[in-house]
Amino acid sequence: MAITYGAVKDLSAQLYDWSLRKVPDDTKSGLRAALERETQPGAREILKMMLGSAHRAETEERFVCSDAGVPVYNVTIGTAARLDGDIKAAIRDGFDELVARIRPPLLKHVTNPLTNERGYKGKDMPLVTWDVAGGAEWVEILCQPKALGSGRWAALETFSFPTLQQIEEYVMKVVMQAGSQHCPPVIIGIGIGGSFDVAARIASKATMRPVGSTNAEPVLAAMEERLLRAVNATGFGPMGTGGDTTALAVHADYASGHGYTPVAVCFNCWINRRTRARIHNDGTVERFE
Repeated sequence: MAITYGAVKDLSAQLYDWSLRKVPDDTKSGLRAALERETQPGAREILKMMLGSAHRAETEERFVCSDAGVPVYNVTIGTAARLDGDIKAAIRDGFDELVARIRPPLLKHVTNPLTNERGYKGKDMPLVTWDVAGGAEWVEILCQPKALGSGRWAALETFSFPTLQQIEEYVMKVVMQAGSQHCPPVIIGIGIGGSFDVAARIASKATMRPVGSTNAEPVLAAMEERLLRAVNATGFGPMGTGGDTTALAVHADYASGHGYTPVAVCFNCWINRRTRARIHNDGTVERFE
């Protein structure tokens, strides 16, 4: 058997649909833990509202947020996967079919940056990045829609041989510029090193890590802990109402480079939309989140 165009088309559409109606389990656990720690009454009420919205979206087939963003996929192709059909076209066609049938309907968020014209189609839409997994006999698709809260405030700057302190100062500069406009409590991704494009990709992938997980690199684990304390000490709080919970997690990763060191910072809003599944060569679909 082989992984078909139809299977990829159907799954990519389902993943986007699911991501709009469910807050990931690890994120809900993070929100509940934040509610227990939060000392400000107003912030506690906001966190309760978020958990309530997550519950209603799942049980009543509603969107968690009306800003569905645009579909963004990370596709990993196993070197032992057998493919039958144009996977890139399948993802595009899956989005087109979803637009036609999804209820409630999607708003026109796909924007031409040259004309600001909005619709459902556009160059390179959906946005897809590709990776390879050695020996795997599956194709994995991760959907992480990007809306205003999770996209607008990302930033990148290139340094020459920065210290850890300089990197952390830059992250906090970006955090302060964003303020509460990214719908906190957020998940913060940090990419260090590599090249311009690699650092941005690392930061984006860092946000995919489960909330509550510990970095395997001790230096980065300590950095994440320091930054999480510092971000939450800003006092922006849930949705900018003030409080102890501006971020649920800070996740960082790195790549070796030349010595000039790009540092990228990005955010996911409190919903932290993320769905992931694999299609195996025998046609079975394995859903992870």
